[in-house]
Amino acid sequence: MAASDKPGRVLVVDDEWSIRDVLSNILQSEGFEVETAQDGDEAIALLEDKLYDLVITDLKMPRVHGMEVLRHLSKLNVHTLGIVATGYGSIESAVEALRLGAFDYITKPFHLDEIKIVVHKAREFQALQTENRTLRRELKRSGKFENIIGNSAKIKSMINLIHTVADSDSTILILGESGTGKELVARAVHYNSPRADQPLIPVNCGAIPEDLLESELFGHVKGAFTGATMNRVGRFQLADGGTIFLDEIGDMSPKLQVKLLRVLQEQAFEPVGATETVRVNVRIITATNRDLEADVADGRFREDLFYRLNVIPIHIPPLRERAEDIPILIDHFVERFNKLKGRRVKGFRRDAIEALMAYPWPGNVRELENLVERMVILNPDGEITEETLPERFTGHKPRPLPMPSEGLEIPDEGIDFNALVDQFETQLIERALEKAGGIKNKAAALLQIKRTTLVEKMKKKGMLE
Repeated sequence: MAASDKPGRVLVVDDEWSIRDVLSNILQSEGFEVETAQDGDEAIALLEDKLYDLVITDLKMPRVHGMEVLRHLSKLNVHTLGIVATGYGSIESAVEALRLGAFDYITKPFHLDEIKIVVHKAREFQALQTENRTLRRELKRSGKFENIIGNSAKIKSMINLIHTVADSDSTILILGESGTGKELVARAVHYNSPRADQPLIPVNCGAIPEDLLESELFGHVKGAFTGATMNRVGRFQLADGGTIFLDEIGDMSPKLQVKLLRVLQEQAFEPVGATETVRVNVRIITATNRDLEADVADGRFREDLFYRLNVIPIHIPPLRERAEDIPILIDHFVERFNKLKGRRVKGFRRDAIEALMAYPWPGNVRELENLVERMVILNPDGEITEETLPERFTGHKPRPLPMPSEGLEIPDEGIDFNALVDQFETQLIERALEKAGGIKNKAAALLQIKRTTLVEKMKKKGMLE
């Protein structure tokens, strides 16, 4: 039974009638429909016959204990969540219950408010699961790549790569500047993979404080640290069977890098404060706007972890390197914000588009999206002209590309195009390195490419020796 705006139906399983009575009264006062069972055998029979949103079960009961109820619940493949409430609590039993899919674990004697909080959190979690399933179905119907907008050669090449690697189940490292759409690429990989019907769990490692990130990723057991008043399921366990997307992986602390390396190697981890191992089947996709190779060289990122993550790198080109996609992106955003904001903007006039194509876009596609939203709100109908654009987006002239030599002529017998392009590329790299004093990071910045791209080109040309 899917979560909804209604409180829902709960099955309470306990061999003590007083506990069943107390829990029933609490839950009914919160609007829940409640049924009870006096042991695991009766509970399993009810689960075979009816659908419940939640099952709250004791562990130690005659005939069939609570762990068997959880096992049976997991086999039914329904969206019912299990909550353990027991007077014989231990870290080992808590970990085992979580491993079997229990949403939470509380010990007797419990406070009435604690029961209410856990139950409502479980229903909120179910609502999110329902929303996630709906979004996944919508993404499938829409073709899965609808949000990766562009016809440039670089975007087409990237989409082809996603098609090629999506079903491989290999670890993927998405590389790109802030605002290029790394999560869109991660979603495209997931929803084109055999795991598309399973969860995609995104985590922004740079947005969560370091002391909380470990618990967020791997969960914790009650009492693991100050403030851990109940068990918590981590993101890796929520992603079991599906994909976890770790954004800004370059911001992860050395301690967590070690733990992540083990998950990559063994698909196993221990929740914070636990002694038993939790095993998961998860595909890992990571992303960063940092130069991880430089971080490895500087000792900020583990080399062994980098090679584990960098099995299949996907480079997202910055917007300035695919300016031909800007008119398409503008049309896409205008259409979207007209619908969202109730506006009737016809579009951007040619002079405005040319001005935006000359702008360097340090914030990439996200910056363009924000600009279009602002212009649609401030100019509810008609066309957007260059005059109406904010001043910082105007006055930029496209820089002409330098020619390898002035007055280049093509002889009657023709030229070796590839050799000439390779020669010009070599000259550009040499001049950039000379200007940067031999520092590859600076040279790459001068050429407006990633340091890793520069190093790869230098390797192919034998320039590193």
